[in-house]
Amino acid sequence: MKLGTTLRLAARLAWRQLIHERSKLIAAVLGVLFATLLVFMQQGFRDSLYDTAASAPKKLDGDIFILHRQTEALWRTVQFERPELMRTLSHPDVKDVTPVYIGQAPWKNPVTRGKRTLMVWGADPYSGAFNGAEVVPYAPLLVQSDNILFDRASRPEFGPVAELLEKGNVYSEINDRRVHVVGLVRIGTSFAADGNVITSDQNFFRMFPMRSPSMVDIGAVRLKEGADLNRVKRDLEALMDENVYVFTYDELRQFELTYWQNGAPIGFIFGMGMVMGLVVGMVIVYQILFTDIMNHLSEYATLKAMGYPHLYLVCVVFAEAMILALLGFFPGMIASLGLYDLAESFTYIPMPMPLDKIINVFVMIFVMCFVSGLFAIKRLRKANPADMF
Repeated sequence: MKLGTTLRLAARLAWRQLIHERSKLIAAVLGVLFATLLVFMQQGFRDSLYDTAASAPKKLDGDIFILHRQTEALWRTVQFERPELMRTLSHPDVKDVTPVYIGQAPWKNPVTRGKRTLMVWGADPYSGAFNGAEVVPYAPLLVQSDNILFDRASRPEFGPVAELLEKGNVYSEINDRRVHVVGLVRIGTSFAADGNVITSDQNFFRMFPMRSPSMVDIGAVRLKEGADLNRVKRDLEALMDENVYVFTYDELRQFELTYWQNGAPIGFIFGMGMVMGLVVGMVIVYQILFTDIMNHLSEYATLKAMGYPHLYLVCVVFAEAMILALLGFFPGMIASLGLYDLAESFTYIPMPMPLDKIINVFVMIFVMCFVSGLFAIKRLRKANPADMF
């Protein structure tokens, strides 16, 4: 029998065996669907975590960034001395340097008066350290006392600031200090910050009176046009104190990503959840295939006695596994799309489902069912015609 004919007949027999016992088929499909759902959700949360973590440096504009070596991530910085940052100006290819200050403080909802912590970013608004054209037009306002820009993508618990701003002036409090919202920017929430505010460095120290301008969270360094980025980076590493990192923009993003991948337990939790989903799905599919083989052992022995090769029976089992993968994956993907929308509406963190993620999860579900089939075919050895007749 040709291989193509063997596969076609095996698939037909596998399908008929599966639909012969509808209740078991439904249980198996639900098992694969559950595994698909779990993997999609865990991977969706993990990817969102990494995407939002890597998006933190997008708030900043610079060619090279200086951080203290004890800094774990941008939301947990360790300050270093401002004079150390200013040493970079001695390099002939450095155009300008901007100290950036970061802090977390309670924000008072202008409607409910409830408080919730957000992240405050402070720097000279004329310096261009804050990435995005949204900030530059507000620079003359931000240098005035207690003026801020509010992140329109912040969670709703911070209040309907955008709607209030359309009606007139919006005043609130940060760290119990009255502030005036003069405009909106779009930064976005993350696992580290539910909301964000941008202001000038002078206003930052009004909100954080215990902080000293001489201690910097991040230094944003811009180079002159045509400067060799890697060479300047090496020069600055040799020039500056060994207690600071000298990162390019890509290295800063990777630094943030590495923290959430390896330094934060939440990244491990999402990865473990995805593995557990696959293990649960594999056990369910294995149990279905195992039961099916044991229930049809005499039929398989009869087929062997009729001259069907062992390979044919193996193909039947794998065909069942692959059919279950297809029947369970697509409903699981559709259900996951709905849950992604639901999770976005609650967390305000984007959870896209691009094609590469769909393919990636499909391959994992396919492999999961294939491995279940590998374990299950061991039972086919008991289908011995000599024992049955």
